[in-house]
Amino acid sequence: MPDITLSIKIDVDTDRGTRIGVPNLLRLFDEYGIKATFLFSLGPDNTGRAIKRIFRPGFFSKVSRTSVVSTYGIRTLMNGVLLPGPHVGRRNEGVMRQTRDRGHEVGIHCYDHIRWQDGLASMSAYEVREEFGKAKKEFERIFGEPAMTHGAAGWQTNAFNCSLEDEAELLYASDCRGTHPFFPRVAGTVFRTLQLPTTLPTLDELLGRPEYPYDRIADHYCSLLKPGLNVLTIHAEMEGMRHEPFFRSLLGSLKEKSVTIVLLKDVAAGLLKDRSAIPVCDMVAGTVDGRSGTLAIQATCV
Repeated sequence: MPDITLSIKIDVDTDRGTRIGVPNLLRLFDEYGIKATFLFSLGPDNTGRAIKRIFRPGFFSKVSRTSVVSTYGIRTLMNGVLLPGPHVGRRNEGVMRQTRDRGHEVGIHCYDHIRWQDGLASMSAYEVREEFGKAKKEFERIFGEPAMTHGAAGWQTNAFNCSLEDEAELLYASDCRGTHPFFPRVAGTVFRTLQLPTTLPTLDELLGRPEYPYDRIADHYCSLLKPGLNVLTIHAEMEGMRHEPFFRSLLGSLKEKSVTIVLLKDVAAGLLKDRSAIPVCDMVAGTVDGRSGTLAIQATCV
């Protein structure tokens, strides 16, 4: 498949995922000679506050399919509720810098994952700026330089967020689900920060569904790859921990098929040499098969 490229983006949501999942993935990527894009949660891990998602349609079916307790662990599920949420950036800055120093791309996922994913829709412009600003500041403290990318927690974004990405002069963002690179138009306003959307389903959207037997999911992913850029989002808490054997098998299949794996920052740099060739597309709230609630999706293109 000579015309197929794949970028692997790792969303790191929790303290546990940063401490355990990220080092596991670094070892695995070293073994396969792969470089990937790691997006870090940088503030408090308040995962336990996600309990309010029980009111979302489809939440219980997802929980039963993905085994949330075994994936995240009891301790993580108490963070921010029965136990204080540990500060991910301050506890794990060494792991984060090691990721960068081993040649991987690093960027911002969020400050407080639960606050962004579950609360963005009700935040004022000031609150969005404050939350985004705290993530930027913590990233700069850890890495000694500004972040060049942001991938919104839970694929939750809006015009406030897009304006802040423009203001920060990011190289690109990866805030939504879609099919190909584009400049986003939100509520009638076109923003200048390139979007590189996640194009493939995530593992938790496929797990436990009879049409996707676990031992065939790696093959299913390979069947979904299309000519051009494919973007796979994985999670340090899943593919870096309990489901590492699955991810190893997927990487083996990709190697056998000679799929070219590229960093998102390199894709963005190449595309931005000719901004006029990049389409403008609406970015709206929508749904994705296998995931509860709404999230940002790429829609109509000009």
